[in-house]
Formats: sequence, structure tokens, C-alpha cells
Amino acid sequence: MAKKALTQNSRLLILLSVFIASYFIPFSNTAVQSGISEAFFMLQEYAREHVLLCLVPAFFIAGAIMVFLNQQAVIKYLGPKANKFTAYSVASVSGAVLAVCSCTVLPLFKGIYKKGAGIGPAVSFLYSGPAINILAIILTGKVLGWQIGLARAVGAVSFAFLIGFLMHLFFRKDDEKRVTDERMFSQTISDDNGRTLGMNILYLFSMVGILVFLNWAQSRGTFPLWDFIYNNKYLITGIFFTALIIMLIKWFSKDEIKEWVISTRDFSIQIIPLLFSGVLVAGFLLGRPGHRAFIPTEWVAGLLGGNSIISNLTASISGAFMYFATLTEVPIMQGLIGAGMGKGPALALLLSGPSLSLPSMLVIHSELGLKKTIVYVSLVIILSAFTGMAYGIIF
Repeated sequence: MAKKALTQNSRLLILLSVFIASYFIPFSNTAVQSGISEAFFMLQEYAREHVLLCLVPAFFIAGAIMVFLNQQAVIKYLGPKANKFTAYSVASVSGAVLAVCSCTVLPLFKGIYKKGAGIGPAVSFLYSGPAINILAIILTGKVLGWQIGLARAVGAVSFAFLIGFLMHLFFRKDDEKRVTDERMFSQTISDDNGRTLGMNILYLFSMVGILVFLNWAQSRGTFPLWDFIYNNKYLITGIFFTALIIMLIKWFSKDEIKEWVISTRDFSIQIIPLLFSGVLVAGFLLGRPGHRAFIPTEWVAGLLGGNSIISNLTASISGAFMYFATLTEVPIMQGLIGAGMGKGPALALLLSGPSLSLPSMLVIHSELGLKKTIVYVSLVIILSAFTGMAYGIIF
């Protein structure tokens, strides 16, 4: 009875919020109109460019991790008591190999975290996936100068280890308690499947191959081999997809495939509403690059000159809340630097922007809770700001 009353009260609160918004929002104001337009344009762009090619493969990988990956192995190599150097190295390298955006990495992060990875290695993976993008770092050096490219590379790799380790120190007791909780060790129909570890690795590797090559970006003449792969990415993706289908037919039962699909569905239901809500809010406030939204870009650009702590913090915070698709941060930085942005704030934004976004914060909060999310976001923002300031002083 109490639960039903709570549900009814929640519905009433939502209706009341919609009424208040409808009554008081000045829709005739041009800034509000621009923000609303940008919110839906950004959502459409996100849906067209990132959901099918990025998120859907990531959801299937996350579902496979939950159903088929050996939980004891995850805890042994990535758990709170695992060898720190091995755990953080594996997490950082795994994230860097994927080279995905701040939203695509989320299902994979939730998968390994739910499977028993410690908060430190899981957060290292969460940061490194979008931040340590080899092509993006190289393009940064080519377009913005080798100094800032090198600083971005060193900063991103260092942050992946440092932020993960600090999260481990701050929440070590909670983490150990979580991993020893018996409710984590729910049995699935896949526990006794007869497949070897090598078979499961090949199965996961085929899906990682689909995700990586389906989203392979063009280097625009920087690397001929890289561009050769880009020109043949659909062929390579097709090979991985064919291998996946063969493995599913030969190695998996219908019940196992059904369990995998259900797990994938559950991840989608948990994450997509939060991502879409975050994209709408981010689009309303800041909009797409080069388009005016509710907050004028001139306000942000005006705060990014020089190398003060305010300009670096503004750059770091702005980057953390904006959404950057993979590689788009480089031309955006080029435009902002041309408009007077300082070198320190530019690096601060490059270190915080690709790894965070408002949509990703909502999903991280749903998994880690408010306290851990605030600490993680604060670490990224503060470290990025002070690193940018130090770089500005040196160069």
C-alpha cells in the first residue's frame, strides 16, 4: 500500500513539475528557443551517429561480460585486492584500445564493475577509454602543436592511473564489502558451459573488434595504414561479425544466447534514458559546436583567455559537462585557441572534456551513487585544471 502511494506521489510530482515548467518558462525568449532547438538537434545527431554503431555493440559486450565472463577471474585480476600495477595496467590499456567516447564506454564500465572489478581499476578503465585515444592525441600534436599533444598524452595516461588509485584509497572499505557481498555471486545458466577460457576470450574479442573497427576514424593523411583500415573498415567488421555468428552457432546454446540478449536489454533500459536526458540538457545549455544555445559560447570563450586558475577551472568544468564525440575536440580547440583561449585552459579542456560529459555523469551516478560520482568528477576537473595551469606556466 505504501509503495503504491509512493508511486502515485511520484507521478503527481512529475505532473506538477511539467505544469510549473509550462507555466513559467519564457518560450518566447530567443535564448530559450535556441536552447530547445539545440537540445533536440543534439539528440538527433547523437541518435544518428552514436547509438547504432557505438552504443548497441557496447551493450552486447556488456551483456556478454555479465553473463559469460568468469567472476572470480575478474575479481582476481581487477578486484580491490588484486596486484595494483597489473590491475591498473590492464584497465588502462583495455580502455585505450577501445578508444570510445565518454558515453560508449559506460556499458562496458558497468559490466566489469558489476562483475567484481574494484572501483579503482573500473574507474581507470572508465577514464582511459575516451581519454587515451591514440589518433586523437596524434591529431592534437599535429594541429595544435607537439607540446600540447605530448602533454595531453602524458596527462591522460597519468590520470588513468592516479584517479583510479585515489578512488581506491577513498572507497577501499566500501569496495571490499561490495565484492564480498554474496548477492554479487548470482549463478547463471552459463556457469557450467563447457567452453574454455580461450573460447570466451575469442567470443568477446570478436565483439570488441566489431566495436573498434565499425567506429574506426580517418586520420586525414596522417597515417596511410590507418586510412587503409578506415577505407576497409566495413569489410574488417564483416569478418569479425561472421566469426561471432559462427561461434554463437557452434559454442552456445539457445538458453545462453537468450540470457545474453536479456542482459543486453537490461543494460540498454538502464542507460539509454539517462544518456538521452543528459544529451537534451547538455544540448539546451551549450549546444553543438558552432551553434548558439541557451548559454552563449562568447561567455565561455571570454573566460578562457590567459592562464589564471579561474580560466583553467572554467575550461575544465566546461569540458566536463560538454559532450565531445570522438576526435571532435581537436577542431573545437583549434577554433577556441584562435578566438583567444590560453594554452593552459586548452590542455585542461582536452584532459577533462573527452573523458566526461553530463550524460555520462548521470549514468555513473546510477552505478556508483552520488558521493563517488562527485569525487570522481571533482578529481578529473581539479587535476585537469592544475595540469593545464602548470602547462601554461611552462609554455
